Amino acid sequence: MKPFLERSRRISLFILAAGIAFSGRLNLYAADSSGTPPAKPNIIFILADDFSMDLLPYMIQSPTHGLEGMINEGTSFSNYFVSDSLCCPSRSSIFTGKFPHNTGVFTNTWDPKKGQLDGGFGAFNNNQNELHTFALALHQGQYETAMLGKYLNGYLPWDTEPYNKSRAWTTVWGWDEWDVAGNGYPEFIYDLNQNGAVKHYGIDPSDYLTDNLSRLAQAFLQSAKGPFFIEVATFAPHSPYRPAYRDETAYPGAAVPRTPAYDAIPDANAPDWMRDTPALAPQEMEAMDNEFRLRAQSVRAIDKLISDIRAGLKATGEDQNTYIFFSSDNGYHMGEYRFLPGKMTPFDTDIRVPLVVVGPGVPHQTIQAIAQNIDLSPTFTDLGGHSAPTEPDGKSLVPFLQGVKPPVWRTKALIEHHGPPDDPSDPDNEKNERASGNANPPNYEALRTDQYLYVEYDNNGSTLSEQGYYDVVKDPYELKNIFKSLPPSQQAALHSALQKMINCGQPGNPTCWQAQQ
Repeated sequence: MKPFLERSRRISLFILAAGIAFSGRLNLYAADSSGTPPAKPNIIFILADDFSMDLLPYMIQSPTHGLEGMINEGTSFSNYFVSDSLCCPSRSSIFTGKFPHNTGVFTNTWDPKKGQLDGGFGAFNNNQNELHTFALALHQGQYETAMLGKYLNGYLPWDTEPYNKSRAWTTVWGWDEWDVAGNGYPEFIYDLNQNGAVKHYGIDPSDYLTDNLSRLAQAFLQSAKGPFFIEVATFAPHSPYRPAYRDETAYPGAAVPRTPAYDAIPDANAPDWMRDTPALAPQEMEAMDNEFRLRAQSVRAIDKLISDIRAGLKATGEDQNTYIFFSSDNGYHMGEYRFLPGKMTPFDTDIRVPLVVVGPGVPHQTIQAIAQNIDLSPTFTDLGGHSAPTEPDGKSLVPFLQGVKPPVWRTKALIEHHGPPDDPSDPDNEKNERASGNANPPNYEALRTDQYLYVEYDNNGSTLSEQGYYDVVKDPYELKNIFKSLPPSQQAALHSALQKMINCGQPGNPTCWQAQQ
C-alpha cells in the first residue's frame, strides 16, 4: 500500500506546486544545420469525460508512460478551467476556442420543436461552428486528422442524412478519420460510425470502448503518412461508470474524499438554489462511495490508453516529434456541498480540471497562470503552424510549453452556464428523488482568478438575482460567500468586470482577449 500512497501523493502535487521559470524561447520550426526545416509535429489530444481532480491518484498504470509519466516529464497547468462545466458547451469551446456566448452552445440538447436551440450537436452546426475549428484549420494545412470516440451530444452514428451521405466529417468538418459513437457511456453494447459504416460492438472484453479507441488511435498513427492530429475522446469515467472487466476489483477501498466541502452545511449566505440542500443520508454516502470506486476503476483504462499510445509512438519513432495533451471536458462533484453526483456548478469541483502536456522541448514544470479550454484550439493550430479559421477568444499556450511566460496574460477565467437541463434523455440531467437539494443551478456567469470566485446568478431568466464571492486563498473549498461584506466599490468593480467579459467578442465590444486582461 505504501508505494501506491506515495505515487498518489506525487501525482497530485502538481495542483499545488509553484511554477518554474524558464528563459530562451524555442523555435518550433528552426532549420537544422543543413538548413532543412524539421517535420511539423504530431499532436494527440486525449479528452476524458467528467474527469475530476480527485481521480488523479488512480492514474498509476505506468510511472513513465501513463499520466503519472506525463506529469513527471512534462508541463502541468494547475489553474486550468473550463468555460462551462457541461459536456457539449465545453467541447464546443475546445473545438473553436470560443466562449459559449460566441458559439451559441450552452446545453446538451437541440430540439427546435420544443424551443431548445442553444445546445447539442444541432446548435453547434446551426451556428456554423464547424467552420471555425482547429480540425478544419489543421486539415487544410495538410495534417491527417482523426476524431475517435465522443464528439458532441446529439450526434448519432446512424444519422445518415445529411451527414453520413455527404461524409460531412471530411468534406466540411476537417476530419480524415471518423470513428465516433453516440451512446458510448455504457462502454459495451454501442454503435460506432467508422467512416460512414456503422459497426455494432457487444460485451466481449475487446469491445470495451476505451480499449477500442486506443487500438484505433494506434492504427491511425501507424498508417499516417504525414503530420497527424488525433483526438481520442473517451466516454469514461462518465456515468454509468463502467470499468473494464480486468479492473473490476481494483481499489477496493476507494471512496469519495472527505474534504471540508463534503456534506458541508450551506453557508447562511449561500445562493437560494443550494440553501436548503438536505444533509446526505447514510445510504447516499454509501452509494456515492461505490460509484466513486467505479470511477476510479474506469480511469485505469484511460491510463492504459495513454501508456499504450506512448509506447506505440516510440515503436514508430514518432515519440520525439509528438505532443500529447490530456484533459477533461469538465469536473464532477460527489457529496460536496451535500450534492449528489453531478456537475454544472461554478465551484472548483466542476470547473477546474487537469491539463498535462508532453512533447518535444516541453519542460517539466507546473504553470499557475490562468488557462482555459478556449486556449486549446489556438494552441493546436499554433503547433501546426496554421492560423485558426477565425479569431479565437483564447490564446495559444505554446509559449508556456517552451518554458517562456508571455509578457501579457489573462488574470481571470470566464465561466458561463444555462440551466438546469430539463431534457429527460440528457445523460447529464441530474435527476434524483430528493424533494430538494439537486445541484441544478440556474443561469449564471462567473469569474475565477487566482484570488477569488465571483458569481452572478439569474434566477428569473432576465435580471441579476444573487451574487457570490469566495476568497479561494483563505477559503479554498469555497464554503463562505462573503459578497455582502465587500465594499460597494468592490462589488461594482466585480460586476463591471464580469459584464465586460460576457459580451466580449460581440459587435461593438472588445475582443475576449482584451476583456480578459
